[in-house]
Amino acid sequence: MSARRRVVITGMGWVTPLGVGLDPVWEALLAGASGIGPITYFDATHFDVHFAGQVKGFTPAAYIEEREVRRLDPFAQYALAASVMAVQHAALDFAACDRTRCGVILASGIGGLTELEETHKKLLAKGPSRVSPFFIPKLMMNAAAGNISIRFGLGGLTYAVASACASANHAMGLALRSIQHGEADLVLTGGSEATVTPTGMAGFAALRALSTRNDDPPRASRPFEKDRDGFVLGAGAGVLVFEALEHAQRRGATIHAEVLGFGQSGDAHHITAPEPSGEGAVRAIKIALADAAVTPDQVSYVNAHATSTPLNDAAETVALKAVFGDRARKIPISATKSMTGHLLGAAAAVELIATVMSIRTGRVHPTINYVTPDPQCDLDYVPNRARDLDVRVAISNAFGFGGHNTCIVVGKFSA
Repeated sequence: MSARRRVVITGMGWVTPLGVGLDPVWEALLAGASGIGPITYFDATHFDVHFAGQVKGFTPAAYIEEREVRRLDPFAQYALAASVMAVQHAALDFAACDRTRCGVILASGIGGLTELEETHKKLLAKGPSRVSPFFIPKLMMNAAAGNISIRFGLGGLTYAVASACASANHAMGLALRSIQHGEADLVLTGGSEATVTPTGMAGFAALRALSTRNDDPPRASRPFEKDRDGFVLGAGAGVLVFEALEHAQRRGATIHAEVLGFGQSGDAHHITAPEPSGEGAVRAIKIALADAAVTPDQVSYVNAHATSTPLNDAAETVALKAVFGDRARKIPISATKSMTGHLLGAAAAVELIATVMSIRTGRVHPTINYVTPDPQCDLDYVPNRARDLDVRVAISNAFGFGGHNTCIVVGKFSA
């Protein structure tokens, strides 16, 4: 069997509650800014939760033709915009590539929820004859991947992935495998989500999964902190260019990091709660490290799943201790969701971009709103202030409803 090809990251783009564009969002993360605030998308007066991580500073027409904007659900708009940014960041000229070997693997936890809600209201009010012919093409979860493929004329493997909050990590893991084993030379991968809608907010609130800190939204997401009371729903997208090393080198691309390995497992425990011992998460992390040929002692940074829920944060802490032993207390751990909220199927992509930016810049962003330590969560969560750190090897975790556990390993590129 031929050796696996090395895979590198050459471009990144994101649309987030902290803003749009690689540098502005990274600066906001380092500054410990919060993207959480009162909901303005709809009247949330009668909802249990009145706040979320809404996308800020996004103008669809800057990335998508006006006529096409109307044919895309917001989740697909975010994905397409993030892919345009990633392609530009990678200085890609697809005319000089074999487009049949370039593909798209894009995740979403839920897909076109806005379109589903609006069409259902129209159906009830005006009848079936008024349902738009664009309803299904806007609703379907693969709409983002398909539209990205069409935009750039990419004829390689193209599909969507869904595994709740682990979705984007699964998509990126599959992109890694497809390049390693020769199915593709380049894949646009990541995730997108737009569930800050009446049904989305009501549904997650009914699960009692959301923070109800309505009096102080910017401080509602507080991963690993003693007084955490749930996650904050967020929206946005992250797209990365995964590329075979030789392909990137041939075109003289700037390489931002190397994708070293991927691991996954299932809890087989509960549809929404993590397995308390963290055993499934431990297996996913260990599989990822073995796949990357990296020892636990080589890991210098963790971007945690860190939802800000009592059960998840405690279980992830247990898992990190099981993997890293006594050294777990010496590894800086950041929680991006403390500032963006939880972007569900897009979260892992946004967080991998943050991890790569740490590798690039030698700085790790803080976990904000960390006030009162929790005895169950007693590791180094980079509380409240960014930190200088030479990140050589990092892991990014993502765990999802259904018991899905994933971990990606990335590192500083060296020839």
